[in-house]
This record gives sequence, structure tokens and C-alpha cells, in this order.
Amino acid sequence: MNLDRVEKYTPETLSVVRIVIALLFLEHGSAKLLGFPPSPHGEPAFMTLMWIQGLIELFGGALLALGLFTRPVAFILSGNMAVAYFMGHASKGFFPLINGGDAAILYCFIFLLFFVAGAGRWSLDAELMHDYRGEYRGDQRAHYGERTAQASKGR
Repeated sequence: MNLDRVEKYTPETLSVVRIVIALLFLEHGSAKLLGFPPSPHGEPAFMTLMWIQGLIELFGGALLALGLFTRPVAFILSGNMAVAYFMGHASKGFFPLINGGDAAILYCFIFLLFFVAGAGRWSLDAELMHDYRGEYRGDQRAHYGERTAQASKGR
């Protein structure tokens, strides 16, 4: 298998993964705040910690799905999921499978990935702000290395 052929689709794949993860995350906020889909936990009272969590999930998920302000939103969501894990799950046992925190851990690290890697090619960040840092950074490192080598030859 020629990995170079696969690797060229990394920016688009990153975008697809971002959109799917964001929509799944947005669903949690929608269930908490809007009651759709119906949550087994019910709707939280106004301005409680769970209500604020739902607000962050709803708006953070929407911004992430659109690829707007991806890096700061992903950083906030990653921290939010770390707090959710330690406040809501870690006290119930050491193993995430037992304490029910495996989804919080996965979301935390996936959001950390989007903070580092950016939104991918299909994002409002790339379109509106000309933030092409959201594309696969491996390509940029190669281009940066070429520019650095060219600059040092000119000295």
C-alpha cells in the first residue's frame, strides 16, 4: 500500500472526523438543554453545572462542526472534558470502563488533537480567515524546512 497516496487526504479526513465528532458532542448539549434527543438524566436546572456543561457542549459542538475558531474552541472543550471526567467519573473507580468516563477521556484527547492539528481543509477558519494552519501540519513542516534551507543558502 502506497502511504503517500493515502497521506495526501489527511486534511480532508481531519475535517470529516472533526465534523462527525462535533455533531456527536453537540447531541449531548442538545439533550441537556433542549431535551432532544430525550436524555435519561432529564433536563438540568438553569445555571447549574450540568446546564453550563450543556451550553458548552451545544455551542462548542456547533462551532467545531463549522470549523470556526477551531483551535481555541477545541482547547476549551478538551479542558471541559478533563474536568467532567475528574468531577463526574474518577471518584467512581479507577478504570474508565467501570466509572463510565471512557467517552469523556476520548473526547478530551480528540479535542486536544484538533487544538494541535487544526480544523482541516473544510472549515470556516480556512475559508474566512485564511487560516491554512488547519491543514495537515506535516506538509507545512516540509515546506517550512524547504524555506529554511533556501534562506540559509542565500546567506
